[in-house]
Amino acid sequence: MEISEGGTSSPDPEPSIIGLTGGIGSGKTAVAKIIEEAGFPVYYSDQRAKDLIVQDPGVKDQIIELLGPESYDGLGQYNRSYVSTLVFNDPALLEKLNSITHPAVRRDFTQWISRQNSKIVFKESALLFELGLDQECKKTILVTAEDNLRIKRVMDRDQKTYREVETIMDKQMPEKDKVRKTVYIIYNNGTFEELETETNRVLTKLIENLSHSS
Repeated sequence: MEISEGGTSSPDPEPSIIGLTGGIGSGKTAVAKIIEEAGFPVYYSDQRAKDLIVQDPGVKDQIIELLGPESYDGLGQYNRSYVSTLVFNDPALLEKLNSITHPAVRRDFTQWISRQNSKIVFKESALLFELGLDQECKKTILVTAEDNLRIKRVMDRDQKTYREVETIMDKQMPEKDKVRKTVYIIYNNGTFEELETETNRVLTKLIENLSHSS
């Protein structure tokens, strides 16, 4: 807490929220880990959504009501392949599912940020721009890479075919649209060492600009 000259306490200022996003295979999670190692708190929206789907009874009950008991297996684990089959080509059903998970993640993020004492925090989300979450952020960082490289990474990581990855990418916001929405861009077309150097360069520039604007 900060103490004013009059001796009364004033609430700590809200931290600056920095959005971190990138399409599938971009290396967004690797960048988030580098940022964490640099000492900044990172909220992993995508992972927390997966956690809440299993751990939050209210979310679980709503998903079962929407998609049926097959949404979870006998051990209570989320049946991701079954759900993906239902919603992948049904935008209306996907929107209903998102209307369950996204508010839960938003509540979870609010609770998380109240526990942080850093002046700068990062919010990782694959759908940062699609959901309008960038409007809540002071600045945003986009992680991107060449399409063929992104496809190869996902094929190697998830054992998917070229066409399967292409289909997923086609359903995401085009990279050129994301580039237009952000100032800070990390290009991940090389080695991990190069990615680390580029991430730290962008971090330094971001922090300098935030300090000048405060």
